Amino acid sequence: MDRRHRVYRVFHQEMFVEPNFKVVKELGQGAYGIVCAAKNMASKEQEGVAIKKITNIFSKPILTKRALREIKLLIHLRNHRNMEADLNAIIKSGQPLTDAHFQSFIYQILCGLKYIHSANVIHRDLKPGNLLVNADCELKICDFGLARGFSDNPDENAGFMTEYVATRWYRAPEIMLSFSSYHKGIDVWSVGCILAELLGGRPFFKGKDYVHQLNLILHYLGTPDEETLSRISSERAYNYIRSFPPKKPIPFETIFPYANPLALDLLSRMLTFDPAKRISVTEALEHPYLAVWHDPADEPECPIPFDFSFEAINDMNELRDLIQREVLAFRRNVRRSPNPSLPHLHPIQINSQLSSRASAMHSQHSGHVSNHLRSSMPTSNTQNESNDLSPRPHSPRLDANDLEAELSKY
Repeated sequence: MDRRHRVYRVFHQEMFVEPNFKVVKELGQGAYGIVCAAKNMASKEQEGVAIKKITNIFSKPILTKRALREIKLLIHLRNHRNMEADLNAIIKSGQPLTDAHFQSFIYQILCGLKYIHSANVIHRDLKPGNLLVNADCELKICDFGLARGFSDNPDENAGFMTEYVATRWYRAPEIMLSFSSYHKGIDVWSVGCILAELLGGRPFFKGKDYVHQLNLILHYLGTPDEETLSRISSERAYNYIRSFPPKKPIPFETIFPYANPLALDLLSRMLTFDPAKRISVTEALEHPYLAVWHDPADEPECPIPFDFSFEAINDMNELRDLIQREVLAFRRNVRRSPNPSLPHLHPIQINSQLSSRASAMHSQHSGHVSNHLRSSMPTSNTQNESNDLSPRPHSPRLDANDLEAELSKY
């Protein structure tokens, strides 16, 4: 720790930040860390940012590896635009959203997924809270802590199914039923759940527990056929599904009677129980519902596959060293960049340039979209800033984190 850093107290924990950032309020805390809102005082408009501190990072190898994974993936799949809210907050706000909003959001999610999947990465935890949105409806995907590598060889993916993945409401049935292999389609299922939530204004499969979640899926989508059942590796799960009498799916037209028929067609293809029959990301981008946005020349793939070799490392000292190297390399890139807020690191253009046809639609809706979204964007309120968030003199740390202290020297 040196004079180039300030120390704030956020959720009763010390947080060290560089002097150009001013912490203005606490945002949230969870099992893995704390998040606060700050302003970049070095930028012309004092742009708002969120700063996250990961706590207990070295208490268990799985937590250390999760932090390292997210750091590496955020750098590899980097998008530099600042976002002001998440899709969950926008849906909950109750502000009117049109079919044009839904098309834009789903298209951008799929563009991001195409890029992510092309790097041999599966996100595994797509949900509205992990989709950041700004006032212009630009969207980007965040939170890669549960992401994993993907191989074209199904046998290499077998161990994936035994791990806890995805928030329950957005979890694909092949995860819940322990299918013998997994597929990139688990992310597509989550996008389908998000589309249904946009159409209905609330989570679609809002299961209270594992069994209730599975029952909801079967209630709406019907029971799977024998071919699909044959891929369930868990005998207990297989017998549970077989205990249900055959049931046909409920037509989405009756659930969302005012929705665009093309949206419902895409939804039915995303929420297909059998992952082998589920629509792919590329196919979804080509769906007529997204025709006004779709432009193959503007839907890039990642040029370099992500390297997951660090996942085999279990030595805590080695993992710690890898995290330190990633952070220091990132800081060097930031400080070399002409614009410190835009380091030159593997850009991912989730917010693709609009095609000519999409530009026409965007111009028709842009004012309407921005005005509605800006009403729900969080802004700092200096009157409500806690005195506890002001910089304070250096003092002995109550919650020692050797790595943070070591990194703050640079």
